Amino acid sequence: MSEAFVLEAESRNDAGKGASRRLRRLENKVPAIVYGGSADPVSIALEHNPMWHQLQNEAFFSHIITLKIDGVAQDVLLKDLQRHPAKDILLHADFLRVDKNQAIVVQVPLHFINEDSCIGVKMQGGRISHQANEIEIRCLPGVLPEYIEVDMQAVETGQVVHLSDVTLPEGVESVALSHGAEHDLAIANVAIAKGGSDEDEDEAAPAADADAAEGDAESKD
Repeated sequence: MSEAFVLEAESRNDAGKGASRRLRRLENKVPAIVYGGSADPVSIALEHNPMWHQLQNEAFFSHIITLKIDGVAQDVLLKDLQRHPAKDILLHADFLRVDKNQAIVVQVPLHFINEDSCIGVKMQGGRISHQANEIEIRCLPGVLPEYIEVDMQAVETGQVVHLSDVTLPEGVESVALSHGAEHDLAIANVAIAKGGSDEDEDEAAPAADADAAEGDAESKD
């Protein structure tokens, strides 16, 4: 994990929707809660703009964050985020405390690589389609990857890439696959381009000639 994310926060005692609205409108802060572990949940407030800035980095969503509450640091994960539906405003955030010795379950983004050189696209005229943009993994916080790479280079037209085809880093497991082979979901495929490939047309031509010849023979009979 190459990035380091740090957020400053302060604890707060006021609760309720009215208090949260005042916090956002008057102080430009984001109400949030920290929970998990052996400690009680704590209501906090964070400066809106610094958090908004860090959210522009994709890794923020699947990275251990150092959250300093009243100057005391703890490791957390962002578990939920509420945004305003029409404005660039953060409404609320949920953070989960993490223990370096306990496995965590996280949604991690997929990065599809070598799509330009994919055999099914470059050599066979296919088109790549993504069925998933992230997967759920389980691992210790210390080996949490920022993303999982899916190499598309050797994928041919008509081939489907499943979870089991993805190489996960050491110490990382797929939550879905841990439930059995029937949960081996498709995450991408290379489909035949609309209209079919040249090979399809070449194969169809002899068949059409054969049908025509058969029709001529029947008419003579």
